[in-house]
Amino acid sequence: MKTTTLKIAIIDNDDAIGSIYKQYFQENEQYELLGIYSSVHKLLSDFGRSHPDIIICEAMLNGISGIDGLEYFYRKNKDLKVLMMSHKNDFKLIKEAFKKGASGYLIKPITKDRLFSALDTLNQHGIALELDVAKKIIDSFQTKSFDVFSKKENEIIELLTQGFTYKMIADKLFVTPSAVNFHIQNIYVKLNVNSKSEALRKLKEMEMQQLNAA
Repeated sequence: MKTTTLKIAIIDNDDAIGSIYKQYFQENEQYELLGIYSSVHKLLSDFGRSHPDIIICEAMLNGISGIDGLEYFYRKNKDLKVLMMSHKNDFKLIKEAFKKGASGYLIKPITKDRLFSALDTLNQHGIALELDVAKKIIDSFQTKSFDVFSKKENEIIELLTQGFTYKMIADKLFVTPSAVNFHIQNIYVKLNVNSKSEALRKLKEMEMQQLNAA
């Protein structure tokens, strides 16, 4: 039974990798590489001729970024699937990509096996999410993190909201109880509170604001 060949367009501003992409697709009958473009604008200019089924696009591009390009792609074809890719495994970037309609997200550098595994998964299920990206998304929901606090303060807040005592926090983070107390006093100052109960209440309010803004 003959399967339909899916047409792929790639947008990547790294000229050195173009030959690698061509090599990846050379012997694959399921996917046809239409072309490799250096910008969103160049693919859009060629869209009438190429008509891709799937676009693999670098998230961070000069001019129109890959993420902002999603809107333009879907204007051309609402049934398109777009795989974003980036060297950055950053939750804010991943979240922004999916909010704007990405069908998947790959972390570079991309091997041949990972690329075709993602394309196969996308073709079968409509979305492609690698383990590292999925873990980053899950961690972002499981771990409380507030920009106003330092990394160490956020670690202490996470344990504090789980009911850990100062001594338990010190043991968990391999620091002294006095160091924990120092960081907690800084947390109180930033929250403008004077007690643990007040701090927990305010942190809960901040967490709800973050969820509502997501």
